[in-house]
Amino acid sequence: MAANTIRVGILGASPDRGWASTAHVPALRALPEYELTAVGTSRADSARKAAELFGAAHAFTDARQLAEHPEVDLVTITVKVPAHVELVRAALDAGKHVYCEWPLTATTEQAEELASVAALRGVHHAIGLQSRYSPAINHAKALIAEGYVGRVTSVNVYSARGKGGGVGIPSWSAYTLDQANGAGLVEVGGGHTLDAVEHLAGRITELSAGLSVQRPEYTIAETGERIDVTSPDQLLLAGTLAGGAALSVHLHDAKVSDARTRVEIAGTEGDLAIVSIEESGGLASSIQIGNLRVLGTRDASGVLRELPVPDRFRTVPGDLPDLAVRNIAELYAQLARDIRTGSRDTADFADGVRVHRLLDAVRRSSVTGTRVTFAG
Repeated sequence: MAANTIRVGILGASPDRGWASTAHVPALRALPEYELTAVGTSRADSARKAAELFGAAHAFTDARQLAEHPEVDLVTITVKVPAHVELVRAALDAGKHVYCEWPLTATTEQAEELASVAALRGVHHAIGLQSRYSPAINHAKALIAEGYVGRVTSVNVYSARGKGGGVGIPSWSAYTLDQANGAGLVEVGGGHTLDAVEHLAGRITELSAGLSVQRPEYTIAETGERIDVTSPDQLLLAGTLAGGAALSVHLHDAKVSDARTRVEIAGTEGDLAIVSIEESGGLASSIQIGNLRVLGTRDASGVLRELPVPDRFRTVPGDLPDLAVRNIAELYAQLARDIRTGSRDTADFADGVRVHRLLDAVRRSSVTGTRVTFAG
């Protein structure tokens, strides 16, 4: 282990399935700046199994013990959203850097509190808004900045997930159907997508939105149990960006076929499109997870052609897959640069608070039926 290696403890590192094993562990393994030294789960047997599987020296069931261990510099939190507050607090109280998956918390008030505490502690804190680190999105962002489309006049987003489109829903995913858990379409799909829009084309200043539940009941695939749904599965938004461009967004779950994402950026001199590449697995259609490509034209004929992503937008060494792992690895790489140099360029809890407030504006518009001005 190099003397300046950043030692990581992951809370929620299930050995069986989950986002930690899918994305975080492969990303960390690809980065020489990091070493996975500790894992934490709710059960001793699973913690020991995870430590063995992932090559970590330490296994914990107590989050505070993991955070306080001298061989942990950075605590990564990949558990269900309602537990984030307690676990982030444990990391901050231990004086450790912390990377929390999105959403930061179940409520904006909790997010604001954690952002304040993190700022007072002076540690580095990162929020998992990883679409900002997508090579395709950053290629498109650079093209916009270079004037490829001229002045942006509109951004149109369509993103459909296959989640819930089958006969039943897996038991591990059922908690996302309860709005109180803060992990449904609005929070996850909406947060990642709207953050990507702002990263690409500027801040959202006004919006009108509607939320609805089109599938009010599901069957748990393993048991046949019927459960009610309170988390919206449809989000419609019309808005305005800071530069005056028009914005439209349609997000929805339970797409039976052809789940996909397409972001179209139109301008006075050309057009760009960011589209998900069809791949096996249910993750590919999400903007923050999927493998994306960039299309564009400055020709009046309107025929879009692929604009290959230059290597400079893939800064992480190694042959990592773009699906799921790449964006997480790029985020970790930026966080390592911040920790080593003292810079503050990684998306942090303050950025997370803005997205929480933006989603509050979406909900407020839906409930009141009014157009909302948003300053963030």
